[in-house]
Amino acid sequence: MGEKKLSFFQILIQVIIIFTCAGLMLTACAPQLTGQETNPPQVSDQTTLPTVPPTESAPAAATLETATAAAPETPGNLASPSPAPKATPLLPGETPDTYKWTQVGSGLTLPVDLADPGDGSGRLLIVEKPGLIHILQNGAMLSEPFLDITDRVLSSGTEQGLLGIALHPQYKSNGYFYVNYVDLNGNTVIARFKVSTNPNLADKNSEKVLLNVQQPPYPNHKGGSMVFGPDGYLYMGLGDGGSQGDPHLNGQNTSVFLGKILRVDVNSGDLYTIPRDNPFVKAGGLPEIWAYGLRNPWRFSFDRQTGDLYIGDVGQNLYEEIDFLPAYSPGGSNFGWSFREGFHPYKGTPPAGAKLVDPIWEYTHDQGCAIIGGFIYRGTALPKLNGLYIYGDNCSGNIWGLQKDSSGKWQNRLMFQSGLAISSFGQDQAGELYLLDLNGGGIYQLQ
Repeated sequence: MGEKKLSFFQILIQVIIIFTCAGLMLTACAPQLTGQETNPPQVSDQTTLPTVPPTESAPAAATLETATAAAPETPGNLASPSPAPKATPLLPGETPDTYKWTQVGSGLTLPVDLADPGDGSGRLLIVEKPGLIHILQNGAMLSEPFLDITDRVLSSGTEQGLLGIALHPQYKSNGYFYVNYVDLNGNTVIARFKVSTNPNLADKNSEKVLLNVQQPPYPNHKGGSMVFGPDGYLYMGLGDGGSQGDPHLNGQNTSVFLGKILRVDVNSGDLYTIPRDNPFVKAGGLPEIWAYGLRNPWRFSFDRQTGDLYIGDVGQNLYEEIDFLPAYSPGGSNFGWSFREGFHPYKGTPPAGAKLVDPIWEYTHDQGCAIIGGFIYRGTALPKLNGLYIYGDNCSGNIWGLQKDSSGKWQNRLMFQSGLAISSFGQDQAGELYLLDLNGGGIYQLQ
């Protein structure tokens, strides 16, 4: 199905957005995760957010609703210091003060990802979009960056920059870590680096490029998420390449890496080999592809206890979605973009016999405009949250909890109205959760 026709009011709003973006020398203005410095659709303690029922069930209908005006492309700047996240009750008998996000770090420039070395040091590696990685230790940022590759990173576009990090499961012994960044030519680079003899300093000259993926000339939908799965393989998420509506139809094209999750074995060969059970090893697509039909998988994670996979896929004009695969699902899943947005038809008709994997949850743009995939809580400090998938939205600052009930239905609840421009969630060695405030430059821990 083609694009929905917009009302005069919606067209007027988009014209204003286009002129705003033109002034910033941007080429696209779609609702998405961004990192520009423009004025935000702010959420404060005085703002009334959409009413969310205490418990929601996943939608079953697959009908298109009337299009709403597209949200601005960037959440913009927040006043400094950032407002303290505001909680709403989660479980019966608990109060809004039961859980809180406590600031544990500040002063960052566009933080977008977090990783724990897993060596018991208590250090956290914080990725900044312009091309730096900093170390947070004992509540303070170390003065010298862990890694500075600003000289090879293009970060001027909305979703360009140094976008993700994954530490090798044996990082403590081999010192390998992997990053995803957009290079000076506008293309995606996935590379391996190695820590130096100083554990607080990476070897900038140790870079080994695994993949260099040509990108269309748009500043958005570059993906960036990288995680090691329970099988020991490296999973890498790439968006559809940008603009709006997947104009190059990359999501369904298995001859390109865009709009996909890739899966490789970095423990054999020079840099990587292809797992033999990847779905396109024999024919039909690029052998690195493990799943496809994604618009911009901005943060996905494996449940460290069960191995289940949760993917936050940023939507187009109407719906944000969470995709799910049970542990050790076979490769080849097609999540539907751009035939579908969420549960709903979007563009074109799937071929006969196509098996599209529905999301487990979606929300509309009256609750946000860019989903930030999170984690299943497996820490010990907050035992009542065990097994809860905690995720958020970049534009509204809403944070929800999602979990299956005893009958097998997915239930969702608004947990926090944070007022933050959330860019990412993170997990430390103990399983405790953090969030990054894109424009406020803060790091918060759930307590």
